[in-house]
Amino acid sequence: MDTSSPTYLVLDLTGTFAFALNGALTAIRVARLDIVGVVTLGMLTALGGGMVRDTLLDALPPATFRDWHYLTVAAGGSLVAFMASRSLDRLATPILMLDAAGLSLFAVSGALKGLEFGIGFGQAVILGAITAVGGGTLRDVLIREIPSVLTSGLYAIPALVGAFVAVTGDRLGISDLPSAVTGAVVCFIIRMLGVRFDVHAPRPR
Repeated sequence: MDTSSPTYLVLDLTGTFAFALNGALTAIRVARLDIVGVVTLGMLTALGGGMVRDTLLDALPPATFRDWHYLTVAAGGSLVAFMASRSLDRLATPILMLDAAGLSLFAVSGALKGLEFGIGFGQAVILGAITAVGGGTLRDVLIREIPSVLTSGLYAIPALVGAFVAVTGDRLGISDLPSAVTGAVVCFIIRMLGVRFDVHAPRPR
């Protein structure tokens, strides 16, 4: 997928918005921060994974600092969450769903950007997962929680599967949008099933 294409930009910005909402809602519900903390945590959650991805690809400066859309969408999503938080009686479910949405979209966009830079199949899948979990990891560290990627087996695994589906579709010559959407949907479903049924990867006895 051409990372300058409208399809890629929409995927990346949608993931950015979802993670910004997630990070901001987490700041409100878990850490009880003020508006500065809410916006800061929302933006770091939204932009952290993409910056790690671009740094690994040597695509510098990262897209966050080359395209004003990213900072604007991240800040806007954080402010939306801050303004609408009072109308949300229960924030746990929206936070989980937005986290799953951001995870799914970033897994796909990260993997496809890796392919454009010429990395291999497996490396692209791993890069997609890193992109997906990077922002959430920064979020959890900043609020002094163990990152979800280390405590939930169905966090990194759905990201890997979603990235794998998207990369496979690209390799098979399937057009960009169906491959990306299919990978994101598969990742989202696996993640939400894991949350719903409390499924985890095997742990030591």
